[in-house]
Amino acid sequence: MDSTSTEQTTRETGGPRVALVTGGSGGIGRAVARRLAADGTAVAVHYAGSRSRAEETVAAITSAGGRAIAVGGDVADPGDMTAAFDATEAAFGGVDVVVNTAGVMILAPVAELDLDDLDRMHRTNIRGTVVVSQLAARRVRPGGAIVNFSTTVTRTQLPGYGASKAAVEGLTLILAKEMRGRDVTVNAVAPGPTATPLFLDGKDDATIERLAAMTPMERLGRPDDIAEVVAFLAGPGRWVHGQTLFANGGMA
Repeated sequence: MDSTSTEQTTRETGGPRVALVTGGSGGIGRAVARRLAADGTAVAVHYAGSRSRAEETVAAITSAGGRAIAVGGDVADPGDMTAAFDATEAAFGGVDVVVNTAGVMILAPVAELDLDDLDRMHRTNIRGTVVVSQLAARRVRPGGAIVNFSTTVTRTQLPGYGASKAAVEGLTLILAKEMRGRDVTVNAVAPGPTATPLFLDGKDDATIERLAAMTPMERLGRPDDIAEVVAFLAGPGRWVHGQTLFANGGMA
């Protein structure tokens, strides 16, 4: 970790910064947890279904000399997430960064979208973001950051999924204004097509190749690409507030 990262890590708290990463057991969330840990941040790796995968992320961080714990719960359940914040504070002394990567992606034309699928997607993507953002707004320390997750689909208008993430963008902007005077930044990251299990599930090779070709970089994003953007917002990016940053390789 370089001197700039060390200074940022200790700037506000006098000790290591602390992050809670929802959906941290796999995909982008795992990359984010490991990237923040590489900057010296203590990380609570949240999981909803697979504790073993979260423990694998924790083990990877601790084996590299970092500090991490696993915390479980449903992001849409205030009791579960209160317990996750409590466990993070008990282990590390507070919370400075909350990164909310947990999400559900269901693509279907509006006319064909199953309403049960809609409810499931909105419960995680909208209600879950509200629950986590409420707790973060109350508990993140001055000098901290809240990072929600949208998607480039809000601009490309692929069916179904984008509406729930458009709500996340709106919520993020509103919360940023509500945090006036708190010295806590609030932003959203909107990845493009990224090679994660969530994205690749159910897609054939031809579809994946077509989506990769949509970017001028002519490849899918990697979880580490997205994690770098989050690390900037969680650390040195103190003058970026109330924004949605598109990390998509130039995808229009």
